[in-house]
Amino acid sequence: MEAGYSRLNQLTVISASQGLSAYVEHNVPDAHERGVVVGHDHRHNSAVFAQLTVRAFLDRGFRVYFYPQMGLTPQVPFAVKRLKAACGVMITASHNPKDDNGYKVYWENGAQIKPPVDEGIAASITEHRKPLNWDIAGISGHERVVDVTADMMDAYFDAASRQLLQDRELNSSTQLRYVYTAMHGVGAPFAARMLRAFGLPPFIGVPEQLKPDPDFPTVPFPNPEEKGALDLAKDLADAQGISLVVANDPDADRFAAAEKQADGSWLMFTGDQLGAIFAACVLEMARSSGIPDAKLAMVNSTVSSRMLESMAQKEGFHYTDTLTGFKWMANELAQLQTRGYFVGLGYEEAIGYMIHDHVLDKDGVTALAVFVQLAARLHADGRRVGDYLESLYAKYGFYISANSYFICPDPAKMDRIFSRIRYGDSTDNSKRTEYSRLHKGEVLRYPRTIGGFPVSYIRDLTIGFEMNNVDQQTQSLSLGKNEYWPKFPVSPSSHMITFETRNGARLTMRTSGTEPKLKYYLEVCSREGDREAAARDLDVMAQAVAKELVRSAENHI
Repeated sequence: MEAGYSRLNQLTVISASQGLSAYVEHNVPDAHERGVVVGHDHRHNSAVFAQLTVRAFLDRGFRVYFYPQMGLTPQVPFAVKRLKAACGVMITASHNPKDDNGYKVYWENGAQIKPPVDEGIAASITEHRKPLNWDIAGISGHERVVDVTADMMDAYFDAASRQLLQDRELNSSTQLRYVYTAMHGVGAPFAARMLRAFGLPPFIGVPEQLKPDPDFPTVPFPNPEEKGALDLAKDLADAQGISLVVANDPDADRFAAAEKQADGSWLMFTGDQLGAIFAACVLEMARSSGIPDAKLAMVNSTVSSRMLESMAQKEGFHYTDTLTGFKWMANELAQLQTRGYFVGLGYEEAIGYMIHDHVLDKDGVTALAVFVQLAARLHADGRRVGDYLESLYAKYGFYISANSYFICPDPAKMDRIFSRIRYGDSTDNSKRTEYSRLHKGEVLRYPRTIGGFPVSYIRDLTIGFEMNNVDQQTQSLSLGKNEYWPKFPVSPSSHMITFETRNGARLTMRTSGTEPKLKYYLEVCSREGDREAAARDLDVMAQAVAKELVRSAENHI
C-alpha cells in the first residue's frame, strides 16, 4: 500500500472500481438491480478501500450488498451466488505481509474472474482512471446500500452444516480437545460459530493470535504454511497435553493442521495430504447422501498431488486438474455444476480447500469444521488423523513431495534458465529431444532424462507443447503447426514447464507472478507403497532440479 498507479491506494481503488462497475454494467444483464457484493478484512485501510468501492458502484447506479464490518473472504463469493449478484469485491491480501492489501473480484457465477473477463476489466479501468468521487460520507445510510451481514452469515453457516454435518450426537459427545489460531486475522468468531453449527466442542485459542491485528506482531509472515508460524499453537498444545492444532490464515480462506504422533513428534500436514483427507471425507459424505460416484466432481490444480487422480480412478468419481489458482478450479467446478455434477471438492497444495458448492472459492472455516469433525470421529475409535492418512496411502499409493523455490531477482537470468531447459545450449552434452517446429523456426531440445530417470511426459505452457510417452518417441521429430498443443491455456508472459518421469515422478517449474521466484513442485509416487524408494527418488530428482535444470550454483541463485 503505497502511492502510485502500481500500488493499492485510494486512487487506484477508485479507478479499479470505476472501471469494474462500467464493465459489469455493459456485460452483465440487469446488473444495476442484481447489485454487487462488497466486503473487507481487517488490514490497514481495508475499510476505507471497501467504502470507496461502494461509492463508485453507487455513482454508477448499482444496488450494493455490503458487509460494513471486517469479515472473512468466503462471505463475498457465498453472497454473490446466494443473491445472484452481478459481481463481488473483497478487499484483502489474505496471508501476505502486513504492508500489502488486495482487491479480489468475483464474477456473477460466484467464482474469481479469469480471462477474458479480467482483460476486459483491465481495459475498462484504463478508460476510467480519472477519479470522480472520493466522498464516502453517508455510505451506510444510502437507500441502495443493504447491510447483508446477518442474513448472509446465517445462511452461510446453515448451508455448510446442512450439507456437511455427519453425526451431531457424536460431535457433541466427543472428548477431543484442540488448539486453534486465527493468525492475527478475522477467523476466530466465524470458526467458533461454524464449530457450534456442527455441534463440536469449542477450541482452545492461542491468546496472542486470536484477535485481529493488521500488524501481525508474533509472525513475520502470517501464513500457517511458513516455518514456525504454528509454534505458539504447538507450545500451547504441549503445555495442555493436547495433540491437535488447527489454523486459519488472516482472511480465513485457508486451513492448516498439525497433529502430535505416538512418538511425541508433530506431524504438520502438507496441503496435499489435507487434500487427500478431505477428498476421502467428501466421498464418504456424498455416498451417504445417495450421490452416485459418477456424478461427484473433484478438482485440484496441476501443481497439486496426483493422489486425487488415483482416488478418482479407483472410486469412479469425476476428476480433472486445472491451471494453478482457484479462479481456474472454481470456474471449472461451476461449469461441471451446469452439467449436472455435484461439486464435492476443489483444492490446491497451498492449503486452499473448497468443500461445498455454496462457496466457489477457498473456505478455511468450513474446512476447519469438516476436519475437526473427522478428528472427533477418529478420536472415538482411538485413532489419529495421521492413522487415517496412512490408510489412504495403503489404498491409493504412497505420494511424497518436495516443493521449493529459487530466488532470482534478474528477469533476464530467469529467461535464460528456462530457455536452456527448453532449447538447450552449446555447453550441454546430455540427451535431449530434437523436435523441429518449422513454422516457429525453432528446435525444442528438452532433456530426455532427469536425475537419470527417462522423461515420459512434457508440457510447456509458455510456448505451447504437450507430449505423452516422450521416451517412446524417436529422438527427432518434425512438428506441424497445431501438433502437440496443450489442453490448458498458453501464456508467453510467464514460464511453466511440467515433466513426468518413468519412476513415477512429476515436476512442474514455473515463475511466480508476484515474487522473484522460480518455483518447483516435485512429487514421487509409489503405487506399491515402497516409501524408501520413493524418498530416495525424490532426493535424486530434487538434486537434479538444482544441478541439471536450474544450475543454481552456476547461476548463483
